[in-house]
Amino acid sequence: MALTLGIIGFPKSGKTTVFNTLTHSNAETSAYGTSSSPNIGTVKVPDARLAKLTEMFNPKKTTPATVEYTDVAGMAKGAGQTGALPGLNLIQKVEALVHVVRAFEDPNLPHPEGSVDPIRDIQTMDLELAFSDLAVIEKRLPRLDDSIKKTKPGPEREAQAFEKEVMDKLNEALTKDIPLRDLDLSEDELKAIRGYQFLTLKPLLTILNLGEERADDAGKLLAEAKAAAGGHQKIGFAALRGKIEMELSQLEDDEAAEFMQELGITESGLSKIIHASYDLLGLMSFLTAGEDEVRAWTIKKGTPALKAAGEIHSDIERGFIRAEIVSFDDLMKAGGIPEAKKLGLYRSEGKTYIMQDGDIVNFLFNVSGKK
Repeated sequence: MALTLGIIGFPKSGKTTVFNTLTHSNAETSAYGTSSSPNIGTVKVPDARLAKLTEMFNPKKTTPATVEYTDVAGMAKGAGQTGALPGLNLIQKVEALVHVVRAFEDPNLPHPEGSVDPIRDIQTMDLELAFSDLAVIEKRLPRLDDSIKKTKPGPEREAQAFEKEVMDKLNEALTKDIPLRDLDLSEDELKAIRGYQFLTLKPLLTILNLGEERADDAGKLLAEAKAAAGGHQKIGFAALRGKIEMELSQLEDDEAAEFMQELGITESGLSKIIHASYDLLGLMSFLTAGEDEVRAWTIKKGTPALKAAGEIHSDIERGFIRAEIVSFDDLMKAGGIPEAKKLGLYRSEGKTYIMQDGDIVNFLFNVSGKK
């Protein structure tokens, strides 16, 4: 299943330009467009290891991991307070938010607030997301109170009382300007509120969208943005030149590489944002390789072999016997699976083995005679 990310931002921030960069799309980026339709695109996660494995195994197909981006309409100031966030039903479902922040000057594209101020826009967006969450909580609490009064003592009433206790905790945090992602919530607390998909509970990647005139200020602007975040948890930062990156994304690979070298861009916008997203969410990839397919699978860091097997198929998890593993680096040094076995680099691991980034694995399993 693809990692899902929602792109948000204020009008004229270059939000859709970044979407086009990431997805190699041509969605309308008109400065004065009024379309509220979301842009949705799925992209392949860049992973140079797949090309090496494809060369070694010559499989019938190669399947990279994927990321799905949803770009909703620009958010008007005050939308959170009115409960009218654009694409709310869509961004509630994503695993993380990507906030594109304008850090470029353009006299032909005036900023809605009259000036370019990334820190102000970051703080304003934080408020809008918090207001949206508060609106959900304030609507739910009276209903919970009423339901608790009407429900007879028992498990159902206890569950409602616990939910109210959690909602009160969230409400207190938000009124103190503390995003929900900063709270140390237990598994039971998270389970009680899972259905609400609170926005400030989601990890947040902030992208500073630079123009050419501020390209050299990227380090300084990122440092200022991080300082303004005040050490909040689960927030990542990155900077890119959105307009140039979009133009590069429309070129053939050879042409793009040549222009990137001329411009001093060492990593594409797509690669930079996906890597930042993986770091923010604590994700990594393990690999499977054989004659039929070479494939990358996305899992959380710290995932045991048994759960990783389940990412491929529930039958493999259910009938897990063992995992045969060699690291990508070891396989490349050995030159192939037979050579890795001779060198003792190909090993067997059990259910509790913690998967490592770049592990190449063959799961042995047995379910109703399958193996």
